[in-house]
Amino acid sequence: MSKKLIAPSILAADFGNLQRDVEMINNSNADWFHLDVMDGVFVPNISFGMPIIKSIASHATKTLDAHLMIVDPDRYIKTFAKLGVNYLTVHYEACTHLHRTLQAIKAEGMKAGVALNPHTNVSLLEDTIKDIDLVCIMSVNPGFGGQSFIENTYSKVEKLKEIITKNNASTIIQIDGGVTNKNAKQLVEAGADVLVAGSYVFRSENPTETIQGLKNLLG
Repeated sequence: MSKKLIAPSILAADFGNLQRDVEMINNSNADWFHLDVMDGVFVPNISFGMPIIKSIASHATKTLDAHLMIVDPDRYIKTFAKLGVNYLTVHYEACTHLHRTLQAIKAEGMKAGVALNPHTNVSLLEDTIKDIDLVCIMSVNPGFGGQSFIENTYSKVEKLKEIITKNNASTIIQIDGGVTNKNAKQLVEAGADVLVAGSYVFRSENPTETIQGLKNLLG
């Protein structure tokens, strides 16, 4: 994947003006919508569910990338497909039968993603890498926006890139958490393809310009 993508995280949007923020992303140079779904069990926070995603999908004109930080994600695979989600990412730590979950996601016509918490080693994906369309490396502890970036992420990305190359897989690498103009370039140099940015985009004076600034860094 030569083109590097920016995926603003809707979790950081203004939910009182959700349509406005969705249309801002539509009109910006961002590539995807990143949707963080949290259940208060797998992570210590609750975000938003199906009605909000349905509302976002009705206005969004770009790829919908849903990141499920929930226990037993298999229950909702069909539901997310019906909502029009393009990429569905489940947590490695939440799946007892990861291979089966990946197959179920693909059976619904979606791309299958796997997210790894900061403490989870990328080598655990060696056996399933060819079945994974996207790996989301958490560069903060999942659950809350606005956290600072974990520096070990760069070497984790490099290791994952080696596994992908060695297995001749077409998996893309996504980074989620603490992404700013200070680390975006270095992450891409390490092997990242998609950068998720939440607070950095939505809390800036001009989110459209901030997105453009990140895109400029990625070349």
